[in-house]
This record gives sequence, C-alpha cells and structure tokens, in this order.
Amino acid sequence: METTTEQATRQAAMGSPSDEEFVRRVCAGETALFEVLMRRNNARVYRAVRALVRDEDEAEDVMQQAYVLAFTHLEQFKGNARFSTWLLRIAVNEALLHLRKRSRLVAIDGGANDALEAGMKRLERPTDPERRTAEREFVRLLETSIDALPASSRMVLMLREVDGLSTAETAEVLSVSEDVVKTRLHRARALLREEWENRLGGQLEEVFSFLAPRCDRVVAAVMSRLGMH
Repeated sequence: METTTEQATRQAAMGSPSDEEFVRRVCAGETALFEVLMRRNNARVYRAVRALVRDEDEAEDVMQQAYVLAFTHLEQFKGNARFSTWLLRIAVNEALLHLRKRSRLVAIDGGANDALEAGMKRLERPTDPERRTAEREFVRLLETSIDALPASSRMVLMLREVDGLSTAETAEVLSVSEDVVKTRLHRARALLREEWENRLGGQLEEVFSFLAPRCDRVVAAVMSRLGMH
C-alpha cells in the first residue's frame, strides 16, 4: 500500500499536480509532501549551489540549509513567481552566505551564475567503453572549465542554459536586471569558448588519434583475412 508521499511522488512523475499545489498542501498540514518538492527540485538546486561553492560536499550542506529555510518560511511563498524560482533564490543566497562565512568570496558583481546548455546538448549514450570513458572525461573537463569562470558567469550559465530558466526568472533569482543577465550570459559563453581554445592549444592533432592497440587490431584483422597470420 502506497503512502501519501509515495502516491504524490508517482503523481509528480506523471506531471501533476504542480509545485505550487504541493506548496498549498504542505502549508495545509501535509508536511510529508515537502519531500516531493525537494525531489522535484534537487537537480536544479544542486547545480545552482555547486556553481557557486565549487565543492560537492559543501553544496549538499548548503542545499540542506536552503531547504530547511524554505520549509520554515513556506507560507511566505505568495505564488507571484514559480516555486522553483523562489527556492533557487533562497539557495543562491545561502550559497553566497556560506562563501562569506568561508572567507573565500570572490567579487561576484552582485549575483550568481549562468549555465552551459546542458553540456551543449546531451551526448548520445555510447556503448563503446572507449567512448564512455571519453564522455566522462569530456564532462569532467567541462565541469572544470565552468568552475574556472567568474562566479557571476558560472551562475547565469547554470540557471539559463542547464536549468532552462528564462531571462526574467534568472534575473529574479539573482536580483539583477534582465540586461545584466544577458550580458553575463554572453560573457560566460565567450569565456568558456576562450577557456576551451586555450585548453585545446596544440592538442587538436591528438583528436581521433590512431593509438597502438587500435593499430594492432586493424593490422591483425587484415592479416588474418588475407591468410597471412
């Protein structure tokens, strides 16, 4: 027999009801349903926080604090914006507070970061082990490159490109104007492009390199087919 939370989670997976409806129900006393709101928003909250603190463990700590704050002040959510936007603003503020406490806050120009378009569009899941390894390496390098961006650029990139927030929603989360969001996104893309150009440097010649194991396989196969092996 499913619990109320399990039923709500299943309904949420099917696309209904909305976050805002769950907020209403939580405020009305169904507090266990807050779990559904967390599960629905975990990925985007993590990406936003991780873009600022740049540490996975610290990001989880900040997320927990943000959720506690959101739950405590849930009745203050008035529905003027989407719940996810309201929640992200809390998470970003908590991440900035965490950085200040850690005394490692880099000048952020008053706001957060924007994200790259979901790894420039999700790569098709390769079946070849070599390609899987290459994909993981690509993602690692992409994360490293994004981490190297200024905080304001990182956050805009994450919110706009990865989480898919609109310019207006991103501006609301970061408490800046839409023009500022557009400017930061343009700068983030330019910096990321420059970073990748610098990383590639003279390494382009290594792309599709014909390494010894592959060479051996091809030679052996040809020799076998020719009856010379």
